[in-house]
Amino acid sequence: MRAAPTILHLDMDAFYASVEQASKPSLRGKAVIVGGLGPRGVVATASYEARRFGVHSAMPMGQARRLCPNGAYLIPRFSLYRQVSDVVMALLRELSPLVEPLSLDEAFVDLEAGGVAFDARSARETGERLRADIRAATGLSGSVGLAGSKMLAKVASEEAKPAGLLLIEPGTERELLAPMSVRTLPGVGPATGEHLRRAGITTVGELAEAGEDELVRMVGRSAGAGLYRMALGLDDRPVVAERDAKSVSVEDTFDVDLHDRVRIRGEVQRLADRCVRRLRASGHSGRTIVLKVRRYDFSTLTRSETLRGPTDDPAVVREAAARLLEGVDTTGGVRLLGVGVSGLADYTQEDLFAQSLAAEPDGSDGTDGSGRSEGSEGTGGTDGADRTDGADGAGAGAVAAGAAGTAEVEAEGVHGAAEPPGEPEPAPERRWQAGSDVLHAVYGPGWVQGSGVGRVTVRFERPGSEPGRVRTFRVDDPELEPSDPLPLVGDDPEGRP
Repeated sequence: MRAAPTILHLDMDAFYASVEQASKPSLRGKAVIVGGLGPRGVVATASYEARRFGVHSAMPMGQARRLCPNGAYLIPRFSLYRQVSDVVMALLRELSPLVEPLSLDEAFVDLEAGGVAFDARSARETGERLRADIRAATGLSGSVGLAGSKMLAKVASEEAKPAGLLLIEPGTERELLAPMSVRTLPGVGPATGEHLRRAGITTVGELAEAGEDELVRMVGRSAGAGLYRMALGLDDRPVVAERDAKSVSVEDTFDVDLHDRVRIRGEVQRLADRCVRRLRASGHSGRTIVLKVRRYDFSTLTRSETLRGPTDDPAVVREAAARLLEGVDTTGGVRLLGVGVSGLADYTQEDLFAQSLAAEPDGSDGTDGSGRSEGSEGTGGTDGADRTDGADGAGAGAVAAGAAGTAEVEAEGVHGAAEPPGEPEPAPERRWQAGSDVLHAVYGPGWVQGSGVGRVTVRFERPGSEPGRVRTFRVDDPELEPSDPLPLVGDDPEGRP
């Protein structure tokens, strides 16, 4: 514990939903729910307007639609969220070299290490200046907590929500914590909270009064001792600037169970490519390939294979994932697939055996002989389940349901390549998911409000504009095309109309 409140915790307010509201003027002040739009999707983030209806993160999307039928339901746009996050994290690093990101929208900062705060007054001034800088750079609001420890700074930011700042003066910790629910403390989830409730302990004050010995008896030595220290407001953990990633993984949940073995194999190949792209982006290689399969009955199987050395070669990862799949029974159907790489390193060691397999033209590597080229990278699937050390946000593991349809077209195209030439098949219908960015040759940038029965409805507006007009087009309109997101603040760098 520090004698001055110089540890800052920043938590952006309803981050994904707030980014969507900032980029889509017509949604400001309205209920916005971001997540997987398929029948198995979950809520990643809900705006505060949607939370009034009881919608919250990790809720099944079907339940959210029942609670808030008139809300705007959008797919996540992680590329934009990461861009905004980079801006916010850069502002934090201007304050101190010790910044510990927890996710895209949350981080601890050691203000004392940066020489910008040494007492309560300077810490408060720094926090207020940070909130103003974030608003100016992104148009978004963040909540700031200041305290003498990481635990209390996080508690303070939660109490400050939305768009506030709370400073906990050293010496007032126990008084502040006493009336709060035990669920306020980090690590106290529903199961532990219910266990404590049955013992008559519902507040942090009652937790402190129970004493360490009683808590050890109830929940075990390690957990009990930790709970008692937290109840007293004690936390000596330092702010750590760099946290080594332990693994990189991606996964997709499908709207309908997959039964076709060829289709399943194609999905695994696609996931392996996505995983390698994230692996390379993080500057790592890895030696252990992991396959995750969740079957129709919710049973989840994981299989792994450790290579002779670390690699970031997509062919090597695809081959290992394909070998792992051969040992998994998928007869009843598959609802989720994932591919990951662990045992990370900062260098690669080429697998000559895998390279020799890659030279075989007849598909003897255990794949279907068609999914091996680098050209198979682009899939268009939602990136919501991508992971680097599991820290990309709550409930994101199931928001990639929209990827299933795109991958199906891709897999069918590969399978059809071996068929004799005949009548040309019609091009697959273009998919326009709600919330995705588009650009029209005449009307300029906009976003998809919805699509169906061969039509797509687009609202044409941009960040900072007035709510725009809505127009409907054929899904195959040649003047309408997917687009990259526009920046939330500033001019469009491409000068689009």
